[in-house]
Amino acid sequence: MIVMEQRTLGRTGRDVSVVGQGTWQLGGDWGEVGESDAFDVLDAAVDSGVTFFDTADVYGDGRSEQLIGRYLKNRPDADVLAATKMGRRADQVPESYVLDNFRTWNDRSRANLGVDTLGLVQLHCPPSSVYSSDAVYDALDTLVDEQRIAAYAVSVETCAEALTAIARPGVASVQIILNPFRLKPLDEVLPAAVAAGVGVIARVPLASGLLSGKYTKDKVFGPDDHRTYNRHGEAFDQGETFSGIDYATGVAAAAEFAALAPEGATPAQTALRWIIQQPGVTSVIPGARSVEQARANAAAAALPPLPQSTLDAVRELYDRSIRPEVHDRW
Repeated sequence: MIVMEQRTLGRTGRDVSVVGQGTWQLGGDWGEVGESDAFDVLDAAVDSGVTFFDTADVYGDGRSEQLIGRYLKNRPDADVLAATKMGRRADQVPESYVLDNFRTWNDRSRANLGVDTLGLVQLHCPPSSVYSSDAVYDALDTLVDEQRIAAYAVSVETCAEALTAIARPGVASVQIILNPFRLKPLDEVLPAAVAAGVGVIARVPLASGLLSGKYTKDKVFGPDDHRTYNRHGEAFDQGETFSGIDYATGVAAAAEFAALAPEGATPAQTALRWIIQQPGVTSVIPGARSVEQARANAAAAALPPLPQSTLDAVRELYDRSIRPEVHDRW
Protein backbone atom coordinates (compact mmCIF):
# COMPACT_ATOMS: atom_id res chain seq x y z
CA MET A 1 0.00 0.00 0.00
CA ILE A 2 1.29 3.44 -0.96
CA VAL A 3 1.80 6.07 1.75
CA MET A 4 -0.08 9.30 1.01
CA GLU A 5 -0.04 12.63 2.83
CA GLN A 6 -2.57 12.69 5.66
CA ARG A 7 -4.26 15.78 7.08
CA THR A 8 -6.39 16.14 10.21
CA LEU A 9 -10.08 16.35 9.32
CA GLY A 10 -11.01 19.34 11.42
CA ARG A 11 -12.64 18.68 14.76
CA THR A 12 -12.83 14.91 14.21
CA GLY A 13 -9.18 14.78 15.22
CA ARG A 14 -8.69 11.99 12.70
CA ASP A 15 -6.20 12.05 9.86
CA VAL A 16 -7.39 11.30 6.33
CA SER A 17 -5.69 11.17 2.96
CA VAL A 18 -5.46 14.38 0.95
CA VAL A 19 -7.07 12.51 -1.94
CA GLY A 20 -10.17 10.62 -0.84
CA GLN A 21 -12.64 8.53 -2.81
CA GLY A 22 -16.04 9.89 -3.72
CA THR A 23 -18.56 7.09 -4.18
CA TRP A 24 -21.64 8.71 -5.72
CA GLN A 25 -20.89 6.81 -8.92
CA LEU A 26 -21.05 3.47 -7.08
CA GLY A 27 -24.68 4.05 -6.25
CA GLY A 28 -25.93 5.38 -9.54
CA ASP A 29 -26.54 8.60 -11.46
CA TRP A 30 -23.35 8.07 -13.49
CA GLY A 31 -24.34 4.89 -15.28
CA GLU A 32 -24.27 1.37 -13.92
CA VAL A 33 -21.25 0.05 -12.00
CA GLY A 34 -21.24 -3.65 -11.08
CA GLU A 35 -20.33 -4.84 -7.58
CA SER A 36 -17.11 -6.51 -8.65
CA ASP A 37 -16.04 -3.39 -10.53
CA ALA A 38 -16.93 -1.24 -7.50
CA PHE A 39 -14.77 -3.39 -5.22
CA ASP A 40 -11.90 -3.20 -7.71
CA VAL A 41 -12.15 0.61 -7.66
CA LEU A 42 -12.13 0.72 -3.86
CA ASP A 43 -9.19 -1.71 -3.77
CA ALA A 44 -7.24 0.49 -6.17
CA ALA A 45 -7.95 3.56 -4.05
CA VAL A 46 -6.96 1.93 -0.76
CA ASP A 47 -3.83 0.38 -2.24
CA SER A 48 -2.92 3.86 -3.54
CA GLY A 49 -3.03 5.31 -0.03
CA VAL A 50 -6.63 6.54 0.20
CA THR A 51 -8.02 6.46 3.76
CA PHE A 52 -11.22 8.46 3.27
CA PHE A 53 -14.44 7.39 1.53
CA ASP A 54 -17.36 9.78 1.08
CA THR A 55 -20.86 8.45 0.49
CA ALA A 56 -24.51 9.28 1.20
CA ASP A 57 -27.67 7.41 2.10
CA VAL A 58 -29.31 8.42 -1.18
CA TYR A 59 -26.55 7.27 -3.52
CA GLY A 60 -28.34 4.45 -5.27
CA ASP A 61 -30.91 4.47 -2.44
CA GLY A 62 -28.25 3.09 -0.10
CA ARG A 63 -26.35 0.91 -2.58
CA SER A 64 -23.15 2.94 -2.24
CA GLU A 65 -23.22 2.59 1.57
CA GLN A 66 -23.91 -1.13 1.30
CA LEU A 67 -21.04 -1.69 -1.12
CA ILE A 68 -18.65 0.19 1.16
CA GLY A 69 -19.86 -1.76 4.18
CA ARG A 70 -19.27 -5.11 2.48
CA TYR A 71 -15.94 -3.96 1.10
CA LEU A 72 -14.57 -2.79 4.46
CA LYS A 73 -15.75 -5.99 6.14
CA ASN A 74 -13.61 -7.89 3.64
CA ARG A 75 -10.65 -5.51 4.02
CA PRO A 76 -9.97 -5.30 7.78
CA ASP A 77 -6.50 -4.03 6.94
CA ALA A 78 -7.95 -0.87 5.34
CA ASP A 79 -7.78 2.03 7.80
CA VAL A 80 -10.57 4.02 6.16
CA LEU A 81 -12.92 6.66 7.53
CA ALA A 82 -16.24 6.20 5.74
CA ALA A 83 -18.23 9.43 5.95
CA THR A 84 -21.86 9.43 4.93
CA LYS A 85 -24.61 12.02 4.59
CA MET A 86 -28.26 12.26 5.57
CA GLY A 87 -31.26 14.45 4.90
CA ARG A 88 -32.19 13.92 1.27
CA ARG A 89 -34.57 11.05 1.97
CA ALA A 90 -37.31 13.46 3.08
CA ASP A 91 -39.09 16.52 1.76
CA GLN A 92 -36.61 19.36 1.62
CA VAL A 93 -38.25 21.56 4.23
CA PRO A 94 -36.75 22.58 7.59
CA GLU A 95 -39.40 20.57 9.43
CA SER A 96 -37.83 17.33 8.13
CA TYR A 97 -34.62 17.97 10.06
CA VAL A 98 -35.65 16.68 13.50
CA LEU A 99 -34.24 14.12 15.92
CA ASP A 100 -36.74 11.35 15.12
CA ASN A 101 -35.86 11.51 11.43
CA PHE A 102 -32.15 11.69 12.24
CA ARG A 103 -32.42 8.48 14.25
CA THR A 104 -34.33 6.72 11.48
CA TRP A 105 -31.83 7.76 8.81
CA ASN A 106 -28.95 6.91 11.12
CA ASP A 107 -30.30 3.40 11.79
CA ARG A 108 -30.48 2.75 8.07
CA SER A 109 -26.95 4.03 7.36
CA ARG A 110 -25.44 2.07 10.24
CA ALA A 111 -27.10 -1.09 8.93
CA ASN A 112 -25.93 -0.37 5.37
CA LEU A 113 -22.34 0.25 6.47
CA GLY A 114 -22.36 -2.56 9.04
CA VAL A 115 -21.19 -0.47 11.99
CA ASP A 116 -22.54 0.52 15.40
CA THR A 117 -21.16 4.05 15.25
CA LEU A 118 -20.76 6.12 12.09
CA GLY A 119 -17.41 7.90 11.97
CA LEU A 120 -18.78 11.07 10.38
CA VAL A 121 -22.28 12.09 9.30
CA GLN A 122 -22.88 15.18 7.18
CA LEU A 123 -26.14 17.03 6.65
CA HIS A 124 -26.71 16.64 2.93
CA CYS A 125 -27.25 20.14 1.52
CA PRO A 126 -30.44 20.90 3.50
CA PRO A 127 -32.54 24.09 3.19
CA SER A 128 -30.43 27.11 4.15
CA SER A 129 -32.31 27.83 7.36
CA VAL A 130 -31.30 24.43 8.76
CA TYR A 131 -27.71 25.61 9.18
CA SER A 132 -28.91 28.27 11.64
CA SER A 133 -31.19 26.06 13.74
CA ASP A 134 -30.18 25.48 17.37
CA ALA A 135 -32.57 22.50 17.50
CA VAL A 136 -30.78 20.81 14.60
CA TYR A 137 -27.41 21.01 16.31
CA ASP A 138 -28.93 19.87 19.60
CA ALA A 139 -30.28 16.82 17.77
CA LEU A 140 -26.89 16.11 16.23
CA ASP A 141 -25.25 16.41 19.65
CA THR A 142 -27.78 13.87 20.90
CA LEU A 143 -26.67 11.40 18.21
CA VAL A 144 -23.10 11.83 19.45
CA ASP A 145 -24.18 11.33 23.07
CA GLU A 146 -26.03 8.16 22.05
CA GLN A 147 -22.85 6.94 20.30
CA ARG A 148 -24.68 6.62 17.01
CA ILE A 149 -22.13 8.93 15.41
CA ALA A 150 -18.63 9.96 16.37
CA ALA A 151 -18.81 13.40 14.76
CA TYR A 152 -21.04 15.47 12.51
CA ALA A 153 -20.49 17.89 9.66
CA VAL A 154 -22.30 19.61 6.81
CA SER A 155 -22.33 19.55 3.04
CA VAL A 156 -23.31 22.89 1.55
CA GLU A 157 -24.24 24.53 -1.72
CA THR A 158 -23.25 28.14 -0.93
CA CYS A 159 -20.45 29.98 0.81
CA ALA A 160 -22.94 31.68 3.12
CA GLU A 161 -24.16 28.29 4.32
CA ALA A 162 -20.58 27.18 4.92
CA LEU A 163 -19.77 30.25 6.99
CA THR A 164 -22.89 29.78 9.11
CA ALA A 165 -21.96 26.16 9.85
CA ILE A 166 -18.30 26.88 10.54
CA ALA A 167 -19.36 29.18 13.39
CA ARG A 168 -21.00 26.24 15.21
CA PRO A 169 -18.65 24.63 17.76
CA GLY A 170 -19.74 21.05 17.05
CA VAL A 171 -19.29 21.08 13.29
CA ALA A 172 -16.24 19.00 12.42
CA SER A 173 -15.95 19.77 8.71
CA VAL A 174 -17.61 21.42 5.74
CA GLN A 175 -17.98 19.83 2.32
CA ILE A 176 -18.21 22.33 -0.52
CA ILE A 177 -17.79 22.44 -4.29
CA LEU A 178 -14.26 23.63 -5.05
CA ASN A 179 -12.31 23.32 -8.28
CA PRO A 180 -10.53 25.59 -10.80
CA PHE A 181 -13.95 26.58 -12.16
CA ARG A 182 -15.36 27.28 -8.68
CA LEU A 183 -13.10 29.73 -6.86
CA LYS A 184 -15.47 31.65 -4.61
CA PRO A 185 -14.82 29.46 -1.50
CA LEU A 186 -11.22 30.72 -1.56
CA ASP A 187 -12.33 34.22 -0.59
CA GLU A 188 -13.86 33.58 2.84
CA VAL A 189 -14.76 29.93 3.45
CA LEU A 190 -11.28 28.42 3.53
CA PRO A 191 -9.79 31.17 5.74
CA ALA A 192 -12.73 30.90 8.15
CA ALA A 193 -12.37 27.12 8.32
CA VAL A 194 -8.66 27.38 9.08
CA ALA A 195 -9.31 29.91 11.84
CA ALA A 196 -11.99 27.72 13.43
CA GLY A 197 -10.15 24.41 13.08
CA VAL A 198 -12.84 23.03 10.77
CA GLY A 199 -11.93 20.59 8.01
CA VAL A 200 -12.73 21.24 4.35
CA ILE A 201 -13.74 18.44 1.99
CA ALA A 202 -13.66 19.55 -1.65
CA ARG A 203 -16.31 17.90 -3.79
CA VAL A 204 -17.10 17.99 -7.54
CA PRO A 205 -13.35 18.55 -8.02
CA LEU A 206 -13.37 17.82 -11.74
CA ALA A 207 -16.62 19.68 -12.48
CA SER A 208 -18.37 16.40 -13.31
CA GLY A 209 -15.52 15.39 -15.58
CA LEU A 210 -15.17 18.65 -17.50
CA LEU A 211 -11.71 19.29 -16.08
CA SER A 212 -10.48 15.97 -17.42
CA GLY A 213 -10.34 17.72 -20.80
CA LYS A 214 -11.83 14.64 -22.48
CA TYR A 215 -15.24 15.98 -23.42
CA THR A 216 -16.31 17.75 -26.58
CA LYS A 217 -19.43 19.82 -27.12
CA ASP A 218 -20.95 16.84 -28.95
CA LYS A 219 -20.45 14.35 -26.11
CA VAL A 220 -23.63 12.37 -25.31
CA PHE A 221 -24.13 11.01 -21.78
CA GLY A 222 -26.49 8.16 -20.94
CA PRO A 223 -30.10 8.82 -19.92
CA ASP A 224 -29.38 7.58 -16.37
CA ASP A 225 -26.44 10.00 -16.00
CA HIS A 226 -27.08 13.22 -14.09
CA ARG A 227 -24.99 15.03 -16.71
CA THR A 228 -27.94 14.41 -19.02
CA TYR A 229 -30.94 14.95 -16.78
CA ASN A 230 -29.72 17.65 -14.35
CA ARG A 231 -27.92 20.18 -16.52
CA HIS A 232 -30.33 22.91 -15.49
CA GLY A 233 -31.10 21.68 -11.98
CA GLU A 234 -34.11 19.58 -12.94
CA ALA A 235 -33.44 16.89 -10.28
CA PHE A 236 -31.24 18.60 -7.66
CA ASP A 237 -29.01 21.64 -7.31
CA GLN A 238 -27.56 22.68 -10.66
CA GLY A 239 -24.16 23.26 -9.09
CA GLU A 240 -23.70 19.51 -8.61
CA THR A 241 -23.58 19.02 -12.39
CA PHE A 242 -20.64 20.60 -14.26
CA SER A 243 -20.32 22.97 -11.26
CA GLY A 244 -23.39 24.80 -12.55
CA ILE A 245 -21.60 25.95 -15.69
CA ASP A 246 -23.22 25.90 -19.11
CA TYR A 247 -21.83 22.80 -20.79
CA ALA A 248 -20.52 24.50 -23.94
CA THR A 249 -18.83 27.20 -21.84
CA GLY A 250 -17.26 24.54 -19.66
CA VAL A 251 -15.93 22.50 -22.56
CA ALA A 252 -14.23 25.54 -24.05
CA ALA A 253 -12.72 26.60 -20.71
CA ALA A 254 -11.61 23.01 -20.01
CA ALA A 255 -9.63 22.94 -23.24
CA GLU A 256 -7.73 26.03 -22.06
CA PHE A 257 -7.22 24.51 -18.63
CA ALA A 258 -5.82 21.31 -20.13
CA ALA A 259 -3.04 23.33 -21.71
CA LEU A 260 -1.87 24.31 -18.19
CA ALA A 261 -1.11 20.72 -17.15
CA PRO A 262 2.59 20.23 -16.37
CA GLU A 263 4.61 17.57 -18.13
CA GLY A 264 3.73 14.12 -16.87
CA ALA A 265 0.37 15.13 -15.39
CA THR A 266 -3.10 14.85 -16.86
CA PRO A 267 -5.56 17.76 -16.75
CA ALA A 268 -7.57 15.89 -14.10
CA GLN A 269 -4.50 15.39 -11.93
CA THR A 270 -3.63 19.05 -12.38
CA ALA A 271 -7.08 20.07 -11.14
CA LEU A 272 -6.72 17.80 -8.09
CA ARG A 273 -3.22 19.11 -7.38
CA TRP A 274 -4.57 22.69 -7.59
CA ILE A 275 -7.21 21.86 -4.97
CA ILE A 276 -4.82 20.01 -2.65
CA GLN A 277 -2.54 23.01 -2.35
CA GLN A 278 -5.26 25.51 -1.45
CA PRO A 279 -4.70 26.49 2.21
CA GLY A 280 -7.38 24.94 4.39
CA VAL A 281 -8.32 21.98 2.19
CA THR A 282 -8.22 18.69 4.08
CA SER A 283 -9.21 16.21 1.38
CA VAL A 284 -10.51 16.21 -2.18
CA ILE A 285 -12.98 13.49 -3.17
CA PRO A 286 -12.96 12.67 -6.90
CA GLY A 287 -15.10 9.80 -8.07
CA ALA A 288 -13.83 6.91 -10.16
CA ARG A 289 -15.56 4.27 -12.25
CA SER A 290 -12.43 2.30 -13.10
CA VAL A 291 -9.25 1.09 -11.44
CA GLU A 292 -7.22 3.32 -13.72
CA GLN A 293 -9.15 6.41 -12.71
CA ALA A 294 -8.81 5.62 -9.01
CA ARG A 295 -5.06 5.16 -9.30
CA ALA A 296 -4.60 8.28 -11.41
CA ASN A 297 -6.61 10.37 -8.96
CA ALA A 298 -4.54 9.18 -6.00
CA ALA A 299 -1.32 9.84 -7.90
CA ALA A 300 -2.15 13.55 -7.98
CA ALA A 301 -1.12 13.70 -4.32
CA ALA A 302 2.47 12.93 -5.30
CA LEU A 303 2.74 15.71 -7.87
CA PRO A 304 4.88 18.72 -6.95
CA PRO A 305 3.01 21.93 -6.12
CA LEU A 306 1.92 23.94 -9.13
CA PRO A 307 4.01 27.06 -9.70
CA GLN A 308 2.60 30.53 -9.13
CA SER A 309 2.42 31.10 -12.88
CA THR A 310 -0.06 28.23 -13.19
CA LEU A 311 -2.11 29.46 -10.25
CA ASP A 312 -2.26 32.90 -11.86
CA ALA A 313 -3.32 31.37 -15.17
CA VAL A 314 -6.15 29.47 -13.47
CA ARG A 315 -7.40 32.69 -11.89
CA GLU A 316 -7.22 34.54 -15.21
CA LEU A 317 -9.15 31.79 -16.99
CA TYR A 318 -11.81 31.81 -14.28
CA ASP A 319 -12.19 35.59 -14.28
CA ARG A 320 -12.47 35.69 -18.05
CA SER A 321 -14.62 32.65 -18.83
CA ILE A 322 -16.44 31.45 -15.72
CA ARG A 323 -16.96 34.36 -13.33
CA PRO A 324 -19.19 36.43 -15.65
CA GLU A 325 -21.64 33.55 -15.95
CA VAL A 326 -22.05 32.12 -12.44
CA HIS A 327 -19.86 33.65 -9.72
CA ASP A 328 -22.52 35.85 -8.14
CA ARG A 329 -25.08 33.02 -8.16
CA TRP A 330 -22.75 30.93 -6.00
